[in-house]
Amino acid sequence: MAEIIPIKAGRCPLCGKPAQAPYRPFCSKRCMNLDLGKWLNEDYRIATEDAPDPDSDTEGEE
Repeated sequence: MAEIIPIKAGRCPLCGKPAQAPYRPFCSKRCMNLDLGKWLNEDYRIATEDAPDPDSDTEGEE
């Protein structure tokens, strides 16, 4: 028979309080909404490589 290992509750990434199941990984609806607001206000960004500028005409110049 497999041993049952309980899952430890994580901490809220915004305030550090124990995470609650309905709002995981956050502790409350408030922290969940604050994080969503940061994404919507573009406070968080996913790093990407810059695309080459289509207007630049550096190709083939000598």
